[in-house]
Amino acid sequence: MEHIHGSDGSSSSSQQNPKSTAKWAASLEHLLEDPEGVKRFREFLKKEFSEENVLFWLACEDFKKTQDKKQMQEKAKEIYMTFLSSKASSQVNVEGQSRLNEKILEEPHPLMFQKLQDQIFNLMKYDSYSRFLKSDLFLKHKRTEEEEEDPPDAQTAAKRASRIYNT
Repeated sequence: MEHIHGSDGSSSSSQQNPKSTAKWAASLEHLLEDPEGVKRFREFLKKEFSEENVLFWLACEDFKKTQDKKQMQEKAKEIYMTFLSSKASSQVNVEGQSRLNEKILEEPHPLMFQKLQDQIFNLMKYDSYSRFLKSDLFLKHKRTEEEEEDPPDAQTAAKRASRIYNT
């Protein structure tokens, strides 16, 4: 793989404009827009045994973009079976869950899960998200970013890198 170097000798593949951790800390929305953020958040939720919340949220986001009726029906059923049914393998905890049944699947529409998605979003936002920002996982990532940005001997690191690449 060819690395493209900026004039300062840094590899453009590692350049993140505003630090991702700063964006993640700004809001849960920002965190969920960043695939890397989602990955880290999922790792964290796995440890907390609540990964199904973010998976449900992502599934709903994907569902809202579905245009095709047949696909919508399949995805709705999948979301229901995975997250909402009383026998769901990754059941999310939403209000009125016991009243949910497969009837909702008969007339699927893009926003059919919106209320539940909002509930789960708020649950994550006021619960897991604030813990995520204090977690080792997040703080370690943040430290790594800060070190990358400001290496103590930037000049020699750049020289070393150019020696490695220009062989």
